Amino acid sequence: MYSRKNQRDLTRTEKKRLVDAILGLKRSGRYDEFVSLHRQYYVTDAESRPRPAHMTPSFFPWHRRYLLEFEKALQTVDAGVTVPYWDWTRDNTPAASLWADDFLGGNGRAGDRQVMTGPFAYARGDWRIRAGVTEDRFLRRDFGRPSAPVTLPTKADVDRALGDPVYDAAPWNSVSTTGFRNRIEGWGIRGTRDVGNHNRVHRWIGGSMAGAASPDDPVFWLHHAYIDLLWTRWQKAHPRSRYLPDRAPAADDPQRGRIFALDDPMPPWDVKPSQLLDHSSLYRYV
Repeated sequence: MYSRKNQRDLTRTEKKRLVDAILGLKRSGRYDEFVSLHRQYYVTDAESRPRPAHMTPSFFPWHRRYLLEFEKALQTVDAGVTVPYWDWTRDNTPAASLWADDFLGGNGRAGDRQVMTGPFAYARGDWRIRAGVTEDRFLRRDFGRPSAPVTLPTKADVDRALGDPVYDAAPWNSVSTTGFRNRIEGWGIRGTRDVGNHNRVHRWIGGSMAGAASPDDPVFWLHHAYIDLLWTRWQKAHPRSRYLPDRAPAADDPQRGRIFALDDPMPPWDVKPSQLLDHSSLYRYV
């Protein structure tokens, strides 16, 4: 059992150890394998193939296992490192501690949006984008997207999602108009197409975080650790609620074979959502 901390509570030494472990994975080539994996499983609901990771009920358990695999990889570099979480409802400005020069670095510069500060700046020579979907060689950020401004989600936005007692609902995709999963994943609820919560954070950071290769930006892991924590909070708030769908859709349902019910093994690990509902034997949030 280990703990995942709020990034704002990390000591200077803990920050350095995390950064060093991430850079170690990058040098070994294993980091880029995680980026490629996310790209591979970023399947939209407009596609006819299975989609375990996004626009789907298994959004939470798939990313929980993905984070656990990444954390395990980090711990091969430094056994004492864990993934911290970023509460973007609280640390919601470019001046927040995670964007400091000794941690993740700051915003991209005007023009090409290249990040010029911190350990992941291209100019430092340790962080070159190899597995991205663009031709960029460097990490990019565009905080708040000034060309079409977007804000980070608020506590009220999160509380509305946490208040929904139903985990997910048909049609089990990006247009589900109710359910905790899509309220957090953020593809638009109740007829709107405005992105929210998880998606809005990706859009606010922009640059490398805005596409399928979003783990190219190390803040991805802190963001998804918070998403994982929100799932835990929802479970505690609604102890009688369960993962849905609990069985595969009917044979004539267009989602048949495309989404993952409670006991359907998810690729690439062949692990079932039912095996990932409880993390309490592995880690806790502090």
